[in-house]
Amino acid sequence: MEVEALTVPTLEDKQQPGADDERSDGSLKGPNPGAAPEIKPQGVKPAAERKRTRNLSEDKRFKLFSGSANRPLTEEIGRHIGVPVGESKIQRFADGEVYFQLLENVRGVDVFVVQPTCYPVDQHLVELLVMIDALKRASAARITVVVPYYGYARQDRKDRPRVAISAKLIADLLTTAGANRALFVDLHAAQIQGFFNIPVDHLFASPVLVSYFRELKLPNLTVVSPDAGGVERARFFAQKVGAPLAIVDKRRTEINVAEVMNVVGDVKGKNCLIIDDIIDTAGTLVKTVDALYDAGAAAVYACASHAVLSGPAIERIAASRIVEVVVTNTIPLREAAQKLPKIKVLSIAGLLGAAIESIHMETSVSTLFS
Repeated sequence: MEVEALTVPTLEDKQQPGADDERSDGSLKGPNPGAAPEIKPQGVKPAAERKRTRNLSEDKRFKLFSGSANRPLTEEIGRHIGVPVGESKIQRFADGEVYFQLLENVRGVDVFVVQPTCYPVDQHLVELLVMIDALKRASAARITVVVPYYGYARQDRKDRPRVAISAKLIADLLTTAGANRALFVDLHAAQIQGFFNIPVDHLFASPVLVSYFRELKLPNLTVVSPDAGGVERARFFAQKVGAPLAIVDKRRTEINVAEVMNVVGDVKGKNCLIIDDIIDTAGTLVKTVDALYDAGAAAVYACASHAVLSGPAIERIAASRIVEVVVTNTIPLREAAQKLPKIKVLSIAGLLGAAIESIHMETSVSTLFS
């Protein structure tokens, strides 16, 4: 995705006299002789002037850092916005403890650190917390955590007695460590944004996925939600591609174990596209595929934002009747997944790069939602 250049009015454009600049006697307004002179802090530029820089490579108050979870994505983001990834050192002690050191000055800098909390989840999460702490102690002006995949998001409420709400716990940890702002992609539940007491920008990978399937031009397409919880996501996608919606009624008996009950909607003779946010063990996916074929579907495709693909997921996808699984690069794929022809990866680096640039320049991020 190309990052569009931002057009910012100059101070000269704003200072042209107009009708509102005239007094009732027809003379132009000027400084009030009886008013105290305006005092401007030394070295502080007006907001419009601060936003005038369009090339982030020329902005000394911006830096981009990466953890070890998905450095290729961070480097691709850097190429989109024209900045290199900041220099740092990440090592581990013999017992697995994280050692992190910044190798360049970040005092007074607007810092963005990219780190999905993917497998191994605990290791990458602690690494992110240590990086935030180091940036805070190095006097960074603002620390924005860019977490393309937010781990522990699937426990976002007490759906059973005596269980943790881990999504809230991770939000508290990130804030306590020193994060001033957060940027996420396709949270498992949108209400997780409310767990944070800092500003949160929630992006969706759907613009990238929608563009791909629009170009594919599948005839008689029906968008399918694999469960009731994903209906809103699937409905949005269906509206974008102009397709009807179907729902698979699913009953989960154990963690990572799903039993598909029946298909709600007409899928007979249709090309079906399953929309989900996470593909973990692919148990839900392959059972949904079987249910759709049993209901008369002509062909079944799937797309998801986060390709966790743990356990037997790759073997299940390879053995299934699914035509293609389209995912994004929020999580780096294992080598076995990269070799599987059924799995296609789309990049969201341009989307994240545009969001990072907008946050730094304090412009609207909402234009990226369409």
